[in-house]
Amino acid sequence: MKIVKKLIAPVLVVGLLMTSLLTLHHLKTSKHEKIKIGISQYITHKSLDATRKGFVEELAKQGYVDGEEIEIDYQNAQGEQRNLKNISNQLSQESDLVFAIATPSAQSISNTSKRTPVVFSAVTDPLAAKLVKNLDQPGGNVTGTSDQSSDAIATQVDLIQKVLPTAKTVGILYTQSEPNSVVQKDEARKVLEAKGYRVVEKTILDSNNVKAAADSLMSEVDLVFIPTDNIISSTMETIKQVSLKHKVPVIGGSIEMAQVGGLYTYGTDYTELGRQSARMAIRILKGEKAAELPVEAPKNLELYVNKEMAKKLGIDLSGMNEKK
Repeated sequence: MKIVKKLIAPVLVVGLLMTSLLTLHHLKTSKHEKIKIGISQYITHKSLDATRKGFVEELAKQGYVDGEEIEIDYQNAQGEQRNLKNISNQLSQESDLVFAIATPSAQSISNTSKRTPVVFSAVTDPLAAKLVKNLDQPGGNVTGTSDQSSDAIATQVDLIQKVLPTAKTVGILYTQSEPNSVVQKDEARKVLEAKGYRVVEKTILDSNNVKAAADSLMSEVDLVFIPTDNIISSTMETIKQVSLKHKVPVIGGSIEMAQVGGLYTYGTDYTELGRQSARMAIRILKGEKAAELPVEAPKNLELYVNKEMAKKLGIDLSGMNEKK
């Protein structure tokens, strides 16, 4: 009997200890544990920063405030592919949901985790990037917002005839390693050639040869089209200086790119795109499945004109319906 009592006592102590631990865990989970949201951003530039800003602002507006209801872990790969794998491994393991900004970030996290919900944004072609199987029924754990509207490039090209009627040759500057840029480059070339323009392409490898490539291209064209290219966007101040040197205007890309050194653009409001992505993320946090949420196109497109660049280049844009 003494032996039985000796055995029962430790069992009771262990049982009480386990009950206490489980109770503490339950209280933490039900009352105090924050929802963990990881943000993987490919590189620093105005469009992607605006996307992140809109995402965080909309979360807060909907009651998901960083440091209160949620905990945001923001990681930036600074344009380095080797950083993306480490970021993706960390965020997929530690997050309840990951927000991936730009195609490389979205591809990396998608390849790393098939379980953690992923909402991407600032991705031009989710199908070509192999992020989803179908735009209406993505399947898997990934969905999000594209930054490309079907009529954006066509409108940009139509405006050339209005503001640069004597232009004959158009250059396209893009990064070969960025799928989003290649998709837009191909579309722009098709539209430009259909309008009768001669097209000259120039690709870059990284930010180190942007200036040389832009110099070379602008020496033989009347204007330059640049897609929403992440590497080039991060070097728009350099593009601006080359544009002024050759007196060759730059169009296309994003509003943020045009603000720095472009002539004009008709494109996506990236802050609003981030807000749009946040609304999708909230639906997932509330129980909907990423696999069943259709990929969304940008809902707000804007015409933006850079008056300062127009003046310096000697181009009259007074007839355009410009953004004030």
